[in-house]
Amino acid sequence: MSKQVRVRFAPSPTGPLHIGGVRTALFNYLFAKKHNGVFYLRIEDTDQTRFVPGAEAYIMEALEWLGIAPEETVGKNEKFGPYRQSERKDLYQQYADQLINSGWAYYAFDTPEALDAHRKQHEAEGKTFIYNHHNREKLDTSLVISAEETAKRIANGEHYVIRFKTPVDETLHLKDIIRGDVKFETNLLDDKVLFKSDGMPTYHLANIVDDHLMETSHVIRGEEWLPSMPLHVLLYKAFGWEAPEFAHLPLILKPVGNGKLSKRDGDKMGFPVFPLEWKTEEGVSSGYREKGFFPEAVVNFLALLGWNDGTEKELFSLEELAEAFDLNRVHKAGAKFDPEKNKWFNRQYLITKNNDELAEAFTSILKENGTDFSNIDVSKVVGLIKKDAYFISDFTELSTYFFQAPTSYDEKASKNWKEETPALMQELISVLENIEDFTSVNIETIVKDWLTKNEIGMGKVMQPFRLSLVGALKGPHLFDIVEIIGKEETISRIQKAISSL
Repeated sequence: MSKQVRVRFAPSPTGPLHIGGVRTALFNYLFAKKHNGVFYLRIEDTDQTRFVPGAEAYIMEALEWLGIAPEETVGKNEKFGPYRQSERKDLYQQYADQLINSGWAYYAFDTPEALDAHRKQHEAEGKTFIYNHHNREKLDTSLVISAEETAKRIANGEHYVIRFKTPVDETLHLKDIIRGDVKFETNLLDDKVLFKSDGMPTYHLANIVDDHLMETSHVIRGEEWLPSMPLHVLLYKAFGWEAPEFAHLPLILKPVGNGKLSKRDGDKMGFPVFPLEWKTEEGVSSGYREKGFFPEAVVNFLALLGWNDGTEKELFSLEELAEAFDLNRVHKAGAKFDPEKNKWFNRQYLITKNNDELAEAFTSILKENGTDFSNIDVSKVVGLIKKDAYFISDFTELSTYFFQAPTSYDEKASKNWKEETPALMQELISVLENIEDFTSVNIETIVKDWLTKNEIGMGKVMQPFRLSLVGALKGPHLFDIVEIIGKEETISRIQKAISSL
């Protein structure tokens, strides 16, 4: 690549950032890092009617949380600033005028009522109304009225738009990095509105002008923008600018069946579709952060939605993803969203986390729940149970018996409590009382020696022993539990089981 790679994520602040948008940002970020380029964020807020307070800050916070913050954005390294389109609006008029003067665009004065009448007439005739070369010289445009009349109507404050004058009878052969060669017939394209009489550009004009001025080398965006590609390439041609390379990412599909993943799917199936929680007057939409996902896990599963490195490898750090990332390995077909697989990813990252770090987070939960953990090494507990958890919030249920003696015993497991069990448990207490080095390995050695010496079957003691401590036949290595709760508590629980069962 001859010129520096500069890629952007350009969301509109119209609400929370959808997980599909997050993946677009991520793929841009990875591409930039792979090629020692720049990833920047531009806020496309030209449509002020759809602006939602707080949305811009949400986008920034989400990218920061995920570890894919842009190098340039609003208030940060504004080399090509401003990075908000609403603050760049004075720029666009000159470019709209340039297209008018070069014959690539024209003024259109059609009222909404007139256009609606045309649409209804076409529908009545079984046709679809398209504003393009078929009718632009029959409608109320500067193509059919004089320059003087056009200037007069604009001066009089008449509402107008500036439309792109799409070329006639051309076949565009365009290159998409992911989809290969794509073909468009210009006669099937409509003359898009580029500029409105309120002084604001539409997405198409602002997007092209900004991508050019900000020296964007590659446009990596969602598949839904593929139909806009011919107009955007033609705009570059009209301005005499070199177009960036394009890559259109596949859709993220619903977990069940086809169709784009929506918030409704998440609500119905109980998983988030936003990186962070989003609150409105209507209610709260959950986020991956608040659900207990690690940002590394979210990045990992999103990266594998529509891309892989050609191997069976599934777990990647952000650095490994950047090193392996290749747009040529992004799939054309949509990628099905799998909430259960996402939880699996989180578990893998949970298992590798430092026990002390996890214990610190879990301690906060224990305090909130009013649980007494003064005599328990929470870090050791976490080390024993984390392999069975998806989230830190799962630790509470998995560890109850470490912090309090069982108040009931599993009915099915209680069948292991036989007639001879109380006597054996009383003997076990005597063995435990005489152990000074109360560590897991030493306790296990001494108890097993006692069983072997007295020819007592392992199951006759071990299952009732676990039942006494846990209340069920579950949990990690039995002697690890014994070491953590301590001698006094272990004996107390066995005595309670003898009297209860």
